[in-house]
Amino acid sequence: MARAKTQYHCTACGAVHPKWGGQCADCGAWNTLEETIASAPAAAASPRFAGYAGEAATIRRLGDVVVEAEPRSGTGLSELDRVLGGGLVHGSVVLIGGDPGIGKSTLLLQTLAIMTGADGGAMNGLYVTGEESPQQVSLRARRLGLPYEDLKLLTETCAERIIQHAQQARPDIMVVDSIQTLYTEQLQSAPGSVAQVRESSAQLVRFAKQTGTALFIVGHVTKEGQLAGPRVLEHMVDTVLYFEGDPGGRYRVLRAVKNRFGAVNELGVFAMVDSGLKPVSNPSAIFLSRHEDPVPGSVVMVTREGTRPLLVEVQALVAESHAAQPRRITVGLEQNRLNMLLAVLHRHGGIALFDQDVFVNVVGGVRVTETAADLPMLAAALSSFRNRPLPQELVVFGEVGLAGEIRPVPNGEERLREAAKHGYTRAIVPAGNAPRKPIKGMEVIGVSRLSQVLDAL
Repeated sequence: MARAKTQYHCTACGAVHPKWGGQCADCGAWNTLEETIASAPAAAASPRFAGYAGEAATIRRLGDVVVEAEPRSGTGLSELDRVLGGGLVHGSVVLIGGDPGIGKSTLLLQTLAIMTGADGGAMNGLYVTGEESPQQVSLRARRLGLPYEDLKLLTETCAERIIQHAQQARPDIMVVDSIQTLYTEQLQSAPGSVAQVRESSAQLVRFAKQTGTALFIVGHVTKEGQLAGPRVLEHMVDTVLYFEGDPGGRYRVLRAVKNRFGAVNELGVFAMVDSGLKPVSNPSAIFLSRHEDPVPGSVVMVTREGTRPLLVEVQALVAESHAAQPRRITVGLEQNRLNMLLAVLHRHGGIALFDQDVFVNVVGGVRVTETAADLPMLAAALSSFRNRPLPQELVVFGEVGLAGEIRPVPNGEERLREAAKHGYTRAIVPAGNAPRKPIKGMEVIGVSRLSQVLDAL
C-alpha cells in the first residue's frame, strides 16, 4: 500500500505546514501543529470506498428511500441491551470508555463469548487486543467460566492488518481493545496521538459500515473522566457508553451519552461477581438503604435515567461552620445548583443557612443530573438542619425555581407508580405532576410554592 503524504495543520489558525515545528509560523501559537493526511492513497480513492455500501454516492429523493427495520441481536446481558436501545444493531460502532480496572474488557469479553456460543446464536466473533497477550485473555476467560472454545482472538496494533484479517474472518461482531494502542501506516506519529486515533478509527468505522460488522471500540479516559483523544472520535461512532463506578466497589453503572439507535442517557447497572459482570434487574433495591429508625437528613427521590424510573436516597448533613466561608459539597449532584437552592430557601422560605456547612450525597454512587433532585435536596437539608427525620414511607421530587415556585418534571405519574411498587405510601410532588386518577395505596400531595412544601414537611 502506497504511503499517503502527510502535512501539519495548526489547530489555532488552520495554517498548513509541510513539516512539524514547535511554533506556527502564521499565528505564533506553540504546540498546535497536528499531523494529518494530505492526500488519500490510491486504494482509498477507488470507487469501492466511495460510499459505505461500496457503491458510488448518488442524489436520491427522500421519498424513494426504502425504510427497513434495523436488525438487532441480543447480547445475552439484559442491562447492556437496555443501554444499547434493545440490542446490538448490525453495522453499528459502539465506543465504550471508563477508568482503568472498571471492567470494560471483562464486559466485552463476556458479551463476545455469549454471542459466539451456542446459547447466543453462534455468531462469528473476533476479539482484537493491543494491550494484552493471548495468555492473559485466555486466563480471564477461564477464570470467568466463559465458553471460549469458539472465540477468535487477534493480537495486533496496525489498523490496516486488523482490517485485512477481519476481511478474511468475516466476523459478525468485533471488539477492538483499545483504540489508543492502534496505529496506521499512513502516519508517522506515535500510537495514541490525536492523528493516529482519528485515522485508525475512521478506517475501522468504514470497515464496519461496509461489511455490516457490529464493532465495539474501547477508549481510554483522561483524568477529568472524558474520553481521551480527539472529540471527533465521539462524532464518528454511533453509540458512546461510559462505564462508571468505584473499581473497588461491587456495582458498576453503564451510561449511554450518545445513541443513534436508542434513548440517550439510558442507564444499566451491573454487579461484579466471581463470574464477571451480572446484570441487576431491580437497581432501585440496591440504591435504597432502609434504616431501622427514621434518621434526619435522609429522603428518597425518584429520578429517571433514560426510559427507567429509579429510586435513590439523598442524604444531607448540615453542621455549624467555624470557617469564614461555609462549605457546600455535593457528591452525585451539581454543586452550583445546591448554592442556588439554599439562596431560594433563605429568600422564599425564611430559613438561612449562610453560617452552616452543607454536605449532600446520593447513596450508591449514582450521578443525578436532572432538576427533579431540587426538592429532595432542600428537604434533606432542612431535615438535617432541624434534626427532625422525615417519614420513611415518603418520596419527594420536583424542580424549584428562583421565584420559589415548584415546577413539574417529565413522567411524574410513572415515577409515582414506581414508588408505590416499592411500598411508599406518601409523596410530595409538584402540582403539575399530581395524577389525574388516585394511585392505590399512595397519598400524593401536590405543591406549587416553596411555602407549601415547608408546611407539608
